[in-house]
Amino acid sequence: MFNRRIYRSDMIACTLCQNPPCTTACGKTDPGNLLRSIWFDNEKTAAGTMPETFPCRTCPSPAPCESACVRPGAVPVRNLLLKLHEEVKEELETALPEDEKRLRASLCGVPLENPFLLSSSVVSSTYEMCARAFEAGWAGAAFKTICSFDIHEASPRYSAITGDSGTIIGFKNIEQLSDHSVAENMETFRRLKKDYPQKVIIASLMGQNEEEWESLPRLCDENGADVIELNFSCPNMADGGLGSDIGQVPELVERFTAAARRGTKKPILAKLTPNVSSMAPAAEAAMRGGADGIAAINTIKSIVGVSPQTYISSPAVHGMSAVGGYSGNAVKPIALRFIAEMAKDPALQGMHYSAMGGIETWKDALEFILLGAENVQVTTAVMQYGYRIIDDLKSGLNLYMKERGVSELKELIGVGLDSVSETTDVLERDTVLFPQFLPERCIGCGRCALSCSDGGHQAITMTEERRPRLNGGKCVGCHLCVLVCPQRAVIPGGKRVRLKR
Repeated sequence: MFNRRIYRSDMIACTLCQNPPCTTACGKTDPGNLLRSIWFDNEKTAAGTMPETFPCRTCPSPAPCESACVRPGAVPVRNLLLKLHEEVKEELETALPEDEKRLRASLCGVPLENPFLLSSSVVSSTYEMCARAFEAGWAGAAFKTICSFDIHEASPRYSAITGDSGTIIGFKNIEQLSDHSVAENMETFRRLKKDYPQKVIIASLMGQNEEEWESLPRLCDENGADVIELNFSCPNMADGGLGSDIGQVPELVERFTAAARRGTKKPILAKLTPNVSSMAPAAEAAMRGGADGIAAINTIKSIVGVSPQTYISSPAVHGMSAVGGYSGNAVKPIALRFIAEMAKDPALQGMHYSAMGGIETWKDALEFILLGAENVQVTTAVMQYGYRIIDDLKSGLNLYMKERGVSELKELIGVGLDSVSETTDVLERDTVLFPQFLPERCIGCGRCALSCSDGGHQAITMTEERRPRLNGGKCVGCHLCVLVCPQRAVIPGGKRVRLKR
């Protein structure tokens, strides 16, 4: 095992093109896919696919791939591929897996080819979209929520908070449910099940009353759905008493879950809202109502981007905006917390968890699995990067499992739960783990000293040679310096020091 050698920041100018011009120009390797794997924390798999002899050495300068880039000269493609070949590939200790058998998973007992599903949203709203996702390698899809009432969407309906590279960190939507009729969606289910019998179809649905909560599951069951998902969590419904309004009231969750159970014998997931202090009461209510599992989390109610010119938050629709649902990688810590809370709840023993919330890479997915999820659902990352991310999700997790000697995914489910406590009272407080400075990476920017001085404990000073120096008498081991260093030249030390009290 080795630390990452290449990071997103090394290729910040790369736009992750569709049909990458760098690949078209190369003819010797596939730089577009290799760069994409780096972006999605899958550099080891990328390195493992490279030939033994590095083909880029014979290229002219500038290299054709770099000249063909939509940002000519901005992405150091040759250097990145050289690093993959000479540093990452050189240290690979495990051959790439020959098959994906170890990725086999389940959803409330329903077999899955792998643990990766599309979550109920625009990314799984038509036959054509689901078919392309299935062809790409996704194991199944939670279809965009089916309902019997008319849906008329606003325009625009998305906004986002972006990082330095322009990528989406947090994503807001004011989108509602499927705008196709129930009959149209049932026809889609029949076609998908006929053409892709091995894929799992999750019917997400929302009723207006107890009768619909019973009849819609029955209808979806009859038309090919493998699992029923009850949407108790959408924050964007115009009428009260729908979506997240239900998910916040355990009595309603139990009542409507029981109605759905009367309508079907298929597994039922209750999709719960994170707009609560604790998800366990609603989850326990769903269990009492007959649910087999929980899907969580849906989006978090939010306001994003108030304009200093118009004073309107985003997205603005004819001079108005609204509270909407927040998703993306920014919500992952919150989603992990809710999954762990439920997985540790003794009253929920036996429940299955289908997790979502900010999953972009195989490492993100693994975190949810380690905290109790048996599979994961993805939307925002697909909206940003496309269905193609499934390649790195599968290959990255597959290689990790092979490296660890894990033959079945169920061996990983919940193994991280014992380390999670609801309070900090259990933490050991008698030792300090000092940071360690790596001079070969340090560029002398002084960010560590600045942050320690103004946001820490004044334990770092800079020498005349612009190198950090640690005062162990002041350092409390908070590791703020580790987090702020742009060069990753500060890492946790390997030795703890016991405090004198």
